[in-house]
Amino acid sequence: MQRNNEQISEFKEKLVAVNRVSKTVKGGRNMRFSALMVVGDEKGRVGCGMGKAAEIPEAIRKGLDAAKKEMRTIPISGTTIPHEVTGVFGTGKVKLLPAPEGTGVIAGGPVRAVLEAAGIKDIVTKSIGSNNKINMVKATLEGLKQLRSAEEVARLRGKTVEEILG
Repeated sequence: MQRNNEQISEFKEKLVAVNRVSKTVKGGRNMRFSALMVVGDEKGRVGCGMGKAAEIPEAIRKGLDAAKKEMRTIPISGTTIPHEVTGVFGTGKVKLLPAPEGTGVIAGGPVRAVLEAAGIKDIVTKSIGSNNKINMVKATLEGLKQLRSAEEVARLRGKTVEEILG
C-alpha cells in the first residue's frame, strides 16, 4: 500500500548499498550516509546513482534521482543478452555470459540487482577482481553498455542480419 504523497513508480528500484561516511571537523565527526541505488523498467532500461545526505531516506531519494538521469537502454535477445561481454570499472571486472531459457539469473548481489532491474531473466555472470559493490555495479553497467544487437551490427557493417548470424 502506497502513502498518499508517493506516486506508484513504473521503475523497479533497488537499494544496493548504504555506507556511513564521516568527515572530521573542528567540532568532532560529521556523519553522512551514501546510498547506491539501481533503477530499471525491466524492459531493457537501467541506471545506477549515488546519493549522499545526513539522513538515509534523503540519500536514497537523491540516489534514485541520479539513477533515473543515468538510465540507458540495453539490447535484450529473448530473456538473455545477445553475446558474451566483460565490463570493467576500476579493479572490478564482471563477465556476462548469455544462458539458455530457464537458467535464471546466476549472479552475486550487486550484479543481480542491475540485471533484474534491466529485465534480464537468464544469464550467468562471474565477478573477477574487486568485490566493492559500487565498482561491481558500475562494471556491470559498462558491460551492458558494450552490448550490440544483431540488427545494430548488421546496420553498422552494411550487411543483412542473416549474413551476420551465419
